[in-house]
Amino acid sequence: MREDNVARIGDSIVREVKVEDAIGMVLAHDLTQILPGTFKGRLFRKGHRVSAEDIPKLKDIGKEHLYAIEMANTDLHEDDAAFRMAISLAGDNIALSEPHEGKVSLKSGITGLAVVAREVVDGINRLGDIALATVVNDRVVHVGESLAATRVIPLLVSEAKVIEAERIAQSYREKNGLSPVSVRPFRSLRAGLLTTGTEVFTGRILDQFGPVVKAKLEALGSEVAEQRFAPDDRHTIVNEIYYFLDQGYDMILVSGGMSVDPDDRTPGAIAAAGTDIVSYGTPMLPGSMLLFGYLRGIPIFGLPGCVMHDPYTSFDVLLPRVLAGDNLAKDDIVALGYGGLHR
Repeated sequence: MREDNVARIGDSIVREVKVEDAIGMVLAHDLTQILPGTFKGRLFRKGHRVSAEDIPKLKDIGKEHLYAIEMANTDLHEDDAAFRMAISLAGDNIALSEPHEGKVSLKSGITGLAVVAREVVDGINRLGDIALATVVNDRVVHVGESLAATRVIPLLVSEAKVIEAERIAQSYREKNGLSPVSVRPFRSLRAGLLTTGTEVFTGRILDQFGPVVKAKLEALGSEVAEQRFAPDDRHTIVNEIYYFLDQGYDMILVSGGMSVDPDDRTPGAIAAAGTDIVSYGTPMLPGSMLLFGYLRGIPIFGLPGCVMHDPYTSFDVLLPRVLAGDNLAKDDIVALGYGGLHR
């Protein structure tokens, strides 16, 4: 066995050895096979344990020496470490990718709302040599979309660090009763949409709210069960809101007339209907004039004009929360300001 080109990673050793002496050792790098005109790709992956049957194949690709790992029992290969971390983090509606180059992705099995525990992410990333990258909490994710990825930086990592990462994840699970990374499903709600504005009610201009709002709900598995129209008259708007209540819809959406102009009657009408208003106005742009509250326990939105023409507003943040079953409070609205500038 040649003793040159020896390196130490943690408690393990990487050394150059003759192919015949590598049996039982772990490859420190990928090995590529090239068959001119037919194939070029990986023959053996990094981390593969060399067997006697592999020797002819290695000879066929011109390998007389290999860089192989003499694993210490205190170390883990990057793929094994990344997979163990991913398992410790994963909760409901999560699927794991195969380990590859020290990385495992945690992917959504449904369209729903991402649950990502920031304290766990920060705790794991403080350990060093291992990393956890995620999307933000409460983001909408779709089937097959990645929420998180575990990554091991060196080829080998101390098992003690992985054990500590597992402990951080388990501690959070025991404390909070849920996994650090999961996806909450959306409820399928039926909404009533009331579009206000005398100009739309009389047919002078074409309604643009309906198609946009319907598309947003349908993308998340809900529907606008009925759309009605009302002029800029508080009494009429209140009566239409009561009509939707009588129909038993799960949510009420009132669009138009949400600014502070004297002839904008929608906010006053929503309040006059008896709504417990959580907030009229949000610290997010676009969508600062949005109203949200509860009327006899039913979520009700007052939608400003930006919902028609801006692709991402405060409505796109709060609607998924409602569909996931959250009871929104004032602090949820306040929190929209941080990171809430989208134009």
